[in-house]
Amino acid sequence: MIPMNRIRFPEQERWPFLCQRPVQEQENLLAQVQPVLQRVKEQGDEAVLAYTKEWDGVQLVQLAYAVPSKAALEQQLPQDLTAAIQTAYQNIERFHRTQVASPKLVETMPGVTCWRKALPIERVGLYVPGGTAPLFSSLLMLGIPASIAGCSTIVVATPPRKDGTIDPAILYVARLLDIDQVYAMGGAQAVAAMAYGTKSVPQVDKIFGPGNQYVTAAKQMVQQEGVSIDMPAGPSEVLVIADAGADPDFVAVDLLSQAEHGPDSQVILLSDNEEVLDAVEQSLAEQLEDLPRKDIAWQALSHSRSILLASIEECIAFSNAYAPEHLILNGDDARAWADRITNAGSVFIGPYSCESAGDYASGTNHTLPTNGYARAYSGVSVDSFVKQVTFQELTTEGIRNLGPAIETMAAAEQLAAHERAVSIRLQKLHS
Repeated sequence: MIPMNRIRFPEQERWPFLCQRPVQEQENLLAQVQPVLQRVKEQGDEAVLAYTKEWDGVQLVQLAYAVPSKAALEQQLPQDLTAAIQTAYQNIERFHRTQVASPKLVETMPGVTCWRKALPIERVGLYVPGGTAPLFSSLLMLGIPASIAGCSTIVVATPPRKDGTIDPAILYVARLLDIDQVYAMGGAQAVAAMAYGTKSVPQVDKIFGPGNQYVTAAKQMVQQEGVSIDMPAGPSEVLVIADAGADPDFVAVDLLSQAEHGPDSQVILLSDNEEVLDAVEQSLAEQLEDLPRKDIAWQALSHSRSILLASIEECIAFSNAYAPEHLILNGDDARAWADRITNAGSVFIGPYSCESAGDYASGTNHTLPTNGYARAYSGVSVDSFVKQVTFQELTTEGIRNLGPAIETMAAAEQLAAHERAVSIRLQKLHS
């Protein structure tokens, strides 16, 4: 019996409750992470190495890890994997390359020209999880837009394996990105090292990447000290809208592919047809049995929901209220449904657009807002790795045309130096 909670025709007053994610104990978590940040800030490499020994069971001499040559790494990896990584690289690079915008000069009035220019964030830190599974795909998703943006320093942190080495697939992606070294460190201590800098780890201006609850808490805490982060993050999630035409096996495996991420992941299934919910739950039970991460998926399903609503329109309205990280639209009119989506991290349209495509290789980014933040945040893109700087240039004609308006407004706000900055120029032009 699948533990998903079935809810039938909930009143809209209950929707906010049904949109809640699993609760995380933030207070205790922050209390555990704060001493780690402080120790790394004070002791640098020594603290990171000590935590690596204590928590990862790995005794390292140094944090920096040289990335071998591409040829050497190809000897360690299956050929089909390196080919797949290269396919993903090309698609992600192709999609993200379109996000580069050229400055557009606008003459707001004669003699007054304004423009905005994207400039790279100089130093960025990329956290690549390597605990239960080395997520080399995360390095693709973060490293490619960072490279396109032109970031001059890209620091990659990933936990070492038990033998002190780093997974060759992660190193292979680093080599494709022309990154010569990565740092063998994980957890909150890795975030601290990148945020504060150590003898061997460069200090960065912005930190990206998914991680466990300690990594997430550390990112949130260093953000309060002037280090930017990609976005607020929480456990991964997916919402699926399925109509009577949806293949229940497709829907079930899409739910499981999210549930296997972690016990705190959440999956939501919406339909206007109860037979769909029944068929999907039956398929879930069958597919779950031979899933290697069965226990993890089971825990995630225990706080997930299948919800019967009166119409697809209600399903879309509920989804927009929930604002899922991943949204799968599995129905005959999925493309039409997509036009009515207002809140989602990434949308997958139609029966063959599985979430795995976006997670790995379709081209879109898989670093997305969770926990309802899709109402206001976007997923990672090239824009995440740049800051937009505005420029303006006034000619003598421009200051003559615009000056009087500036003087009047400055005088009204009683800012005399602001007013005088214009007046003194106009006076010299007239003299």
